[in-house]
Parts: sequence; structure tokens; C-alpha cells
Amino acid sequence: MLMDRINQRVKKIEISDIRQFDAQVSQIPDVIKLTIGEPDFTTPEHVKEAGIQAIKENVTRYSGMSGFLEVREAAASFVKKKYGVVYNPETEILATVGATEALSAILLTILEAGDKILVPTPLYPGYLPLITLTGAIPVFLNTAVNNFVLTPEMIEQAMIEHGKKVKAIILNYPSNPTGVTYSRKEVVTIAKTLSKYEIFVLSDEVYSELTYGATHVSLGEYLFDQTIVVNGLSKSHSMTGWRLGFTFAPEAITEELIKTHQYLVTATSSISQMAAVEALTKGCDDGAIMRQEYEKRRDFVYQKMKKLGFEIARPNGAFYLFAKIPNSFIQHSFDFCRDLAMKNKVALIPGSAFGKAGEGYVRLSYAADMEKLILAMKRLEKYLNENGK
Repeated sequence: MLMDRINQRVKKIEISDIRQFDAQVSQIPDVIKLTIGEPDFTTPEHVKEAGIQAIKENVTRYSGMSGFLEVREAAASFVKKKYGVVYNPETEILATVGATEALSAILLTILEAGDKILVPTPLYPGYLPLITLTGAIPVFLNTAVNNFVLTPEMIEQAMIEHGKKVKAIILNYPSNPTGVTYSRKEVVTIAKTLSKYEIFVLSDEVYSELTYGATHVSLGEYLFDQTIVVNGLSKSHSMTGWRLGFTFAPEAITEELIKTHQYLVTATSSISQMAAVEALTKGCDDGAIMRQEYEKRRDFVYQKMKKLGFEIARPNGAFYLFAKIPNSFIQHSFDFCRDLAMKNKVALIPGSAFGKAGEGYVRLSYAADMEKLILAMKRLEKYLNENGK
């Protein structure tokens, strides 16, 4: 049969469990969805106007593979001001179709069949299908045993076990799904450990503007030569639909990334790039208002769920809570979330969507207004009272 000739690696991957579950619960009338990781704020008006103006001025042709120099200069200025890291906009920055395409381009560039890549878990589920498509082999590092913080010892042990077959490691902080991020001391320690090994470091820092209590510390500051930083505007400026991301890496690595990026997409949207220039310059601090609101929501939901018996590593970034289901419930996390959605109309994502280390947990996105969160907590409390063993 013709379909038997489809790329077998493609046949091994599935549509994201998050998207599948969200589609299922979306059919439930009056359900409160705390599922998808998308800001509930609108793109700032001045950024939208910049996009409209670009259309009016016919900025509608290819920008060149790396993106307009103007947007790369804006990105360089932004990360220098915010995080103290310095990249040459001409040779070390690439504009991509969101952070997702950046991840695709990076993994296709650095990985070959049979390579191993270290992946801390629980993990953002978008990584694994991309790794599968390259033919590489993920090596999971379970951070659940340490409140979801990766330790140097975990890295060292993995390198002892897998040696030179390890080509790379993926780090994601602030983390999706846990909301946990790293302090400067932790970043320095991890960088020092990784510097011992000749491996690439993919540092997904797309939630960098959403940290609570401390400024984000980029791994690029302490491990420049090995690190490929991924970032974008989806979370910082509520621009998910604009599809604009970046890679930041040494010139030699960026030169190779551009090749893969070119054949994946040619270049990212010219209109989006003009809006991004506005966001990264005049809108440099647009994320602060959103961050303040997210922090209020985090505090509210964290306190409520703790009182209801959930165990939670207090998140200090992103807009997620990753909560251990109370012991009075013994079913699989998928069954718990489905039952909760059907009976009490609150939709959370099963922890199993984030790998084996996530089983027994649920992820809640508090990228929803306070009115919905208050009602969701009332419904959750009712469900727990009526269904616990």
C-alpha cells in the first residue's frame, strides 16, 4: 500500500497530547479551559499598528534568510538590555517562524541518526517528535526527584553512562510545564558542568520575560561558545499568531542554522518582523504589565490548590502550575482530568502529556482572567469533595 511508504519516523509521532485533549474538552458546554499555553492578553496596540503600517508601506517581500537587519539589531539590543548578553546582529542572530521553527532548525542541524540528546523531564512535548524525526535518541533526566530542578550530578551521571554518543542537551527555563526557573547560581553551576563536555546546549528561554522575584539569567551569558538560545515574542508580547522567534548563537553555529532554516521556510514574515522591531524597542517593557497580572493569578491559584491538597513546586516563572494529584485519587492523570472536565467543567492538562515523569500530576495554565480562575477553583473544590476516596 502507498501509505506503507510514508517516512517511518513520521508514522512514529502523533499530534500533541495537549492539543488532542484540548480539542476533546472544548466540546463540553461551559467548560473553563486552563489548558493551552497562550497569553490571554491582546498584542499591544502600538505593535499592531506597526504591523498595519508595514502593510501600508508594502513591506511584503522576502526579508532575506536571516531576517531584516533592523529586527536582528532590535533583538540584540533587547537581550543586552534585559539579560546582559551580547550577540552580533549581523552574524549571530536568526529570525525564525516562532520559537517552534527555531527548535526544528536547530535539532535538524545538530543531530544525526543514533546521536543521543539529554532531555530533562517533565518536558515540553514538542521536543520529542522533532528528535524522533532526526533519528536521534532522547536520554531522559527525571527532575521530579529534585522539585523539577536539573542538577549537575544528573548531567554528570548521564555523561558517564552515555559518553561521546551525547551530542546535545535541551534546557527549558522558565519551564513548561512546571513554571520552575533557575537562579543565577544554578545557571552558573550548570554552565560550569556542561563546559566540560563537547556538546551543544539548546537553551529554550521563550518565557524569559515571565519571571517572578528575580530577573531571568540566560545561559548564553556563561556558556556562549556551546549555547544556542531560543527566544521569541509569543509569550513576552502576546504575539503567538505573529510567529516570530529568534536563535542566538556563535557565528559558526548560526551559519549552519541558516542553511536548515532557509530550506524549511526561506524567511519569516516581513510584516511580523516590522511589528517585532516595535515590540523589541518601544515595547521593550510591554511584558511587565502582563507579568504583574500573572503573578497575582499564580499566587491565588497556588494558595487555593495547596489548601485543596495538591503538592506543588512553587513556580517562579512562565504561567503554569504543575500539581501532584491528591492521594485520595488513584486514577491515571488522563482519567482524572477527563473526569474533572466532564463532571465539573474544568479542563487541565494531564501530567502524562509531559512524559513519564509527569504521571500523577496535572498542568494548569493561569493565562486566564481572574474571574475564570476563581470559578475554576470553586468547581475544582467541589469535584474533589464529591469524588475523593
